[in-house]
Amino acid sequence: MTAQTADARRNAATGTGDRPLNWPDDPETVTAADIDFEALAHVLANTCRRGGCCRQYHSVAAHAVIVSEEIEALDGLGDEDRRTLALHALLAAAPSAWLRGRLPDSQRAAEPGSGSGPGRAGKLATGIEVAVREAAGLDAVLDEEHAELLRFVTRMAASAERRDLLEPGSGGAGTGLRAGGPGSARIAFPPLKRRIRPIPPNKAAQAWLARFRALAGPEEARRQRMAAAAASDGADVARG
Repeated sequence: MTAQTADARRNAATGTGDRPLNWPDDPETVTAADIDFEALAHVLANTCRRGGCCRQYHSVAAHAVIVSEEIEALDGLGDEDRRTLALHALLAAAPSAWLRGRLPDSQRAAEPGSGSGPGRAGKLATGIEVAVREAAGLDAVLDEEHAELLRFVTRMAASAERRDLLEPGSGGAGTGLRAGGPGSARIAFPPLKRRIRPIPPNKAAQAWLARFRALAGPEEARRQRMAAAAASDGADVARG
């Protein structure tokens, strides 16, 4: 099989192709209509976690897939809650695709040297989150209970990431958590049991996009959910 044939089969399996992509651009003007999830997958896959402070490359996309999978494997959630929370987890870092190079790693921090004051980054990120979630057919805001659950699993994934990709001797589970080792005192959450393994950006983009499509469903279904949510919002406004 030639490389071109292999690429064609992967494209057929994931629904990707050679169409022009609508790359994330101006963070000030993002709307749901601007969101191209295939382009988003590539940007997140080409963005290294922790601003590149890793011994091995680990993309934002790969991290999002891991958190999403861990959320979906949790007990105690209904099927729809599990699906929507796993999708929220997959999309959690989406603002970084628009804010790349303009802000520090924390999306909520103020821009260095900016005269706009604290909170500008958070406002931009919030606007992007709303647009991305709407395009994915999700509610704009998570309820606090689910948001806290997502934060907890995300921190467990970060601990596993530090164990497997940041610490000296990170060749297996637990080897990066040596007593007194760099960063060992900073781990406040138990790490995931699974080992974090770096994967190339192209495979991370494919994994992210495939997972997005499995959770969000076909585009037509997403449009129907968006329309239903808009109708519900309109009814709430009319009653108010």
